[in-house]
Amino acid sequence: MSRIGDKIKQARLSSKMNEKQLAKKIGVSERFVKDVEMGRKVINENLIKKISKILGKDLNDITMSFEEQIFEEEKQNKSQKKQTIEKVKDVWNDAFGAILKTVPIYGYDMSKTLSTRKMPIIDNKVEGYGKEKVLFLQIQDDEMIGFRMSKGDIAFGHITHEVENNAICLIESKGERVIRQVKRLDNSKLLLISNRGSLRTETVGIKDIKVLVRIDKIEIKL
Repeated sequence: MSRIGDKIKQARLSSKMNEKQLAKKIGVSERFVKDVEMGRKVINENLIKKISKILGKDLNDITMSFEEQIFEEEKQNKSQKKQTIEKVKDVWNDAFGAILKTVPIYGYDMSKTLSTRKMPIIDNKVEGYGKEKVLFLQIQDDEMIGFRMSKGDIAFGHITHEVENNAICLIESKGERVIRQVKRLDNSKLLLISNRGSLRTETVGIKDIKVLVRIDKIEIKL
């Protein structure tokens, strides 16, 4: 509400007059009076003098210059515009939130997000996997360089604890987290394969490791 609008309203109420009665006396619509009192309409000094005479109260001491009224109106318009922009942002954020997933990039410890990527959600899935199961891993060493995975590359994968034959996975073994190709030998033994320029293998019991993430694809750092 503007200063002049508030004063007009107080004077009108003191005169026990409603908006419709005041509007009729000054020759405007009831809506115009309401808009003036709410600060949504700007009135000139002549109209203020007319209202002062009708209400029997001198409002000249609180009249605003035309520039002041314009300033007040612009201030309100800016506030309304800001609210509209915020509402539009919320709508777009909700819309994009429904079609894009913010996927984290982790180190092997998966405890801290290093960065994020936006990926499309299709049928409530990302790349065919549950949207809450996908992630990126930043390759931390050259243990799998023979598989074209070197330090600094970014690997996309999904969380799983299943042992899949010949899959390349982030695993936990002997208290360390490493990426290895996992090959099933039998129901109780696995072959862990790495390649730092030459093939290396290690035979472990299936209960001695924990699969954390299966790697699905790799982004090579040039």
